[in-house]
Amino acid sequence: MGTQDWLISLTAGGTAGMCVDLVLFPLDTIKTRLQSPLGFYKSGGFRGIYAGVPSTAVGSFPNAAAFFVTYDFVKNLLHPGPSSYLSPLSHMAAASLAEVVACLIRVPSEVIKQRAQVSPSSTTYQMFAKTLRQEGMRGLYRGYKSTVLREIPFSLVQFPLWEFLKDLWSAKQGHMVDSWQSAVCGACAGGFAAAVTTPLDVAKTRIMLAKTGSSTARGNVLFALNAIWRTQGVAGLFAGIIPRMTAISLGGFIFLGSYDKVRSLLL
Repeated sequence: MGTQDWLISLTAGGTAGMCVDLVLFPLDTIKTRLQSPLGFYKSGGFRGIYAGVPSTAVGSFPNAAAFFVTYDFVKNLLHPGPSSYLSPLSHMAAASLAEVVACLIRVPSEVIKQRAQVSPSSTTYQMFAKTLRQEGMRGLYRGYKSTVLREIPFSLVQFPLWEFLKDLWSAKQGHMVDSWQSAVCGACAGGFAAAVTTPLDVAKTRIMLAKTGSSTARGNVLFALNAIWRTQGVAGLFAGIIPRMTAISLGGFIFLGSYDKVRSLLL
């Protein structure tokens, strides 16, 4: 992967990430408030729907850029040739490593964003300053493990499925898919991946929003899942599934479609 390819992945990935995060931010806020231990209305309901958006605006481009630079590099390193039965394995490995790298940028942004979303009376800067004052840098990375444990299964489903659907569509029509076709494949892959990983997303949200010093705040995903199961059952584990699926389906359409479009324009 040469310097030009690296710059293309960085630009296309970063642009795609900013587009999808800012366009779909209100849906993400609704999802977070549905998953909050305080409940939807006590967390702000439909008020201040853009609370926390500065955190997303700052973190979105570098987060998505880091993901796609790593994804394309590892994918080309493991399987540089044409598609074969080994392709899904290389896509899974590339997506997993890309998530680990991207989460180093995503998690601090996500922590501040989610805390601002459930406290719309506080500004993003106030939430950032409060987190640093009370918990230090460790507070910004609370939920890193749970985020990685959510994102890796999500990417293990989404990216191989996206690549498979593109290859299938390409084979059917006899040429590479267009950007809009890639976007449709991304929407289908994202929606399915979002549905099956919702419990992990709920656990991540509870860990990030938990009171400092509480058992949930320690970051144990299994503990968080068990607590949700005992108090709210299946409904609690799948809280926010509709806005999550909607947001990620639309996100997959915009994110992966715009990534392919920007990449093809730069190439």
